[in-house]
Amino acid sequence: MKKLLSVTLFILAVAILAACGSDKSNSVSIGYFPNLDHAAGIIGKEKGFFEEELEGKDVAFTNFPNGNDFIDALDSGSIQLGYVGPGPAINYFLAGGDIVVLGAAANGATLIVAREDAGIETLEDFAGKSFCTPGNGCTHNVQLEIMLQDMGLTTTRRGGTVDHQPRVNPANMMIMFEQGEIDAAAAPEPWGTYLVEELGAKVITEWNDVFLGETLPSVVVVTTPQFLNENPEAVDQFLRAHKRAVEYTQEHTEDTLATINDSLYELSQTRLPESVLENAWDRMVVTTETHADALQAWATASYELNFIDNEPNLDGFVDTSRLDKILADN
Repeated sequence: MKKLLSVTLFILAVAILAACGSDKSNSVSIGYFPNLDHAAGIIGKEKGFFEEELEGKDVAFTNFPNGNDFIDALDSGSIQLGYVGPGPAINYFLAGGDIVVLGAAANGATLIVAREDAGIETLEDFAGKSFCTPGNGCTHNVQLEIMLQDMGLTTTRRGGTVDHQPRVNPANMMIMFEQGEIDAAAAPEPWGTYLVEELGAKVITEWNDVFLGETLPSVVVVTTPQFLNENPEAVDQFLRAHKRAVEYTQEHTEDTLATINDSLYELSQTRLPESVLENAWDRMVVTTETHADALQAWATASYELNFIDNEPNLDGFVDTSRLDKILADN
């Protein structure tokens, strides 16, 4: 009961803070998720890198439980820059949305897990079972479903037997596993590792065996073409802060994990066990390296799964030239 109460308080805190933003007209608002693979965004915020680089501007931050909400905020102009999974960004771009990928923030960080007594040992066992993801057609959703398709399995969305419950906040996954309401999850980190270590979930597919697991950016850095064209200096300042944050996480792992745990504590008044963060950290790579070919492969898979109607063309979606210059100048 105590664990369940803590999780509930976490969810309420995330919901409240996700709705917060800055209404100052001269502010630059940055979006991110309270996930481990958003380490660059969290570290950049907590260590003051964004404020230092964006000197003279009011820098505001908004955290989101899923990519759909992030994209809605970017579309409405309530945030201008930030960190999001490639799935929502690609879907938005292909739907005609104004978005450009400036670089990557992490690779990996998707873990496929099953509840201990769900009767799932391998992907083949998903027939007649249920799984959840943070969003319908999100990065993790497509990664799991394309692997299930290779096993001859499809979801009920496509007339199959595997039930997908989308738009499940990662914190809610903990409650659903604890109460036996879901059989499996394609979870971002550290929530996948939390389900394993704290709730006894089984790892069905490790992060590096997931579809495109080692090369697909789990987090990309994005803005809108309009903001980029009107505020190129601010974008460069943001990217310099991003570079500093990535380098900090690579050089100071122990402090990075402690800082992220402190940030999560502000949301939930609960700290994640150190072992959860440490093991989850080993299931991802914080990097600025952007694999455009992996993004195209993910988009093609999304098309095969009928998440998008037309064969995807990502021309103009990725432009890492500004970040590449900043990296080269150092």
